[in-house]
Amino acid sequence: MSINRTELEEIAALAQLNIPDQQVGHITESLNQLMAMIEHINDANTEAVAPMAHPNDAWQLVRADEVTDTSHKAALLALAAHADDDHYLVPKVIE
Repeated sequence: MSINRTELEEIAALAQLNIPDQQVGHITESLNQLMAMIEHINDANTEAVAPMAHPNDAWQLVRADEVTDTSHKAALLALAAHADDDHYLVPKVIE
């Protein structure tokens, strides 16, 4: 499969790209080289290759979901100038 100038212009229009006329030949040639590489890869025999989700056959260790830090609410509320059991108390600034 090769890409010609008309197809390149259609692809550029769909992608909303403005390709200068002096670069059309170079881009067409580069895309044709890329298509040749893809065809070469497609020719490889992959019948004996099993599908895989990731190239590394590894899995991640997951730690146990345990509480490791306790609440510091009481200590932090004790530092406030004014506080009740659960909230910082601040003066009203909007009337």
